[in-house]
Amino acid sequence: RHLSDRRRAFSDAHEMPSTLTSARLQSVFNRHYEYTPPTHHRHRQHRHRHRYAMTSPTLPAMKTLGPNHVCLDQNDPNVQSIAKSLPWYGPKHSPHDVPSFYDVSGILENPAVFRMVVDFFVQRYKAQGKDGPTHIAGFDARGFLFGPPIALALSLPFVMIRKAGKLPGVLVSSGQYVTEYSTDETVMRLGSVTSGDRVVLVDDLIATGGTALAGFDLVDMLGATVHEFAAMITLPFLDGVGKIHAYKDGKYKDVSCFTMVDDNSIGPDMCMDPPEGTPRVVKAEDAREWAAEIAAARK
Repeated sequence: RHLSDRRRAFSDAHEMPSTLTSARLQSVFNRHYEYTPPTHHRHRQHRHRHRYAMTSPTLPAMKTLGPNHVCLDQNDPNVQSIAKSLPWYGPKHSPHDVPSFYDVSGILENPAVFRMVVDFFVQRYKAQGKDGPTHIAGFDARGFLFGPPIALALSLPFVMIRKAGKLPGVLVSSGQYVTEYSTDETVMRLGSVTSGDRVVLVDDLIATGGTALAGFDLVDMLGATVHEFAAMITLPFLDGVGKIHAYKDGKYKDVSCFTMVDDNSIGPDMCMDPPEGTPRVVKAEDAREWAAEIAAARK
């Protein structure tokens, strides 16, 4: 009622002479519409939860996959729901020539699952208390999707590990390294982490471990310590975690690696390759037609 009255009063006020002061306008407003300001009071105690409060399930049990490598229990229903939210594509419809390219859009476009993924990471590091990380660092580019919400929930700084040529300022370079896709180089801002900092490195996936090791070396060169490497997906057959622990005669062998989903849990049924003959890129004006054709082929 107060809101609608206020709108009518303001409408009338605009038709009045411009010489009216704000006090005079308030007087007219109160007299004509018998306006009574809303009463503000303090609640003694809230005994209910607001409807917008959302919680995720408790962090599932951990399974040891190898020395200093733990993964969530793949039989847990919530872990299975994460796995079944990760479609993959073959080489013809992927940005790189790999057998299976996992699409994190399946997580990002499902708010409930996205929240659960982030909350599982957050629960793990909150439980570590004062011995937990001091910084969260994410790899360009998909580490930028998961790292910032984790860092915000933990009230920690988020640090970008970017590909060369993307960051301003004075930078520290990893030097060139080889991944399953290409030869790359990553950089961090000088001073983003320093001696005594404990850094969690976050990425969407660990394959051969090349990108992860570039991050390990950067953090080490800046004087900080890698607290843990964390990824949503692990490809055990490529042994990326083993390569991290064997690197430079075991320099990082004592660093924990935490992953959520084994690619075997995702399975062949999550292949979303479209029908043969579907182009890699379609014109905007043809998008609806192609979407309908692909949907019909999947029924």
